Amino acid sequence: MAEGRLVIGTKRYSSWSLRGWLLVRLARLDVEEVVVPLAENGTAAIKAISPTGLVPFLEHRGARVWESLAIAEYCAEFHPALWPQDRTARAHARSIASEMHAGFRGLRVSMPMNLGRDFAGLRRTPEALADIARIEAIWAEALSAHGGPFLFGKEFGAADAMFAPVVTRFLTWKPDLSETSRAYCAAVRAHPLVARWYDEAAREPADWLLSKYEDITA
Repeated sequence: MAEGRLVIGTKRYSSWSLRGWLLVRLARLDVEEVVVPLAENGTAAIKAISPTGLVPFLEHRGARVWESLAIAEYCAEFHPALWPQDRTARAHARSIASEMHAGFRGLRVSMPMNLGRDFAGLRRTPEALADIARIEAIWAEALSAHGGPFLFGKEFGAADAMFAPVVTRFLTWKPDLSETSRAYCAAVRAHPLVARWYDEAAREPADWLLSKYEDITA
């Protein structure tokens, strides 16, 4: 019997759900996965479950955890390797994960997550491009310092989970990226858990599609 549940939204669109799901799967928590389809104007079913009315929401062994960074820290109690072992690298990883959590609104608004479309060349607003430049700088610094293919070395960790939805956005919207960034995106996309998420998103019912994410022409 499962030790709890993880409530997430539509896998095609829900960037925060992807973060929480990756962290829980990396930590190998034994939880039931509950997918609640997102709606055009909010989802009453999620509001009835989650304290914030948002996803992801984790219940595990009596703990109730929301917000992706809190889920990351909770999962790291079971799987400490989610963060680098070295104190300085761990501080760096937590800093960039927090920056991702709190910022990059220009990118979020202009280039929403949609795993099933190709919007190459669209929505390259000044705000989105400024965010992309900062993200590329973050990635380049971490990859150079730790040798890749992931941000803090050979293993996919919490920082990578936080940036995984950005990778999906870059693969959908295809902004101009450096070779280093393209290689990192390829490594994240090839990770078995990310590949599984893409596969499961592709199998979601057609009536879960939302026009605000699909009907984009400019």
